[in-house]
Amino acid sequence: MFGPGEYIPDETLGVTNVEDLPKPKICRRSRNFRNRPCPSCGRKAFRQRTYTRHLHDLGDPYTKRPVDIELTYSQHCCPACGSHFNAKMEDLASPKSRYTRRVVDLAVRLIHEDGLPYRAASWHLWRDHRIFVPWGTIQNWVEAAGKKGRKYNQQ
Repeated sequence: MFGPGEYIPDETLGVTNVEDLPKPKICRRSRNFRNRPCPSCGRKAFRQRTYTRHLHDLGDPYTKRPVDIELTYSQHCCPACGSHFNAKMEDLASPKSRYTRRVVDLAVRLIHEDGLPYRAASWHLWRDHRIFVPWGTIQNWVEAAGKKGRKYNQQ
């Protein structure tokens, strides 16, 4: 039995084949609605079609597996003004992002608060949270957080 302060080696250390890594746990979420109010005119817009988006989230610490979110969302068309829009999902992930906001916030916090280099932060995310984020992507997130003046820059 391992106690506090004992080194527990990472079982994925030295794995060179991608197929040998643990398979992700799939969590299904839905933002599929029959109708939504139009953001332009406020009238009721009915669902036109549905799409599926795949997002990477923080891994499961108990099973030591990555977690992927399969998000089903609806696209709507307003009959009054003719605008097309998707169901809101900005609380879960930024538009066109492959990672959830929790991953982005954790990566930026590792850089700003802990002072880790980008490569070390990438390794930390894999080792502790079972999510692989390239260090260049983390660098882009940190630079965007600095330019936009988010909460990390205000301290």
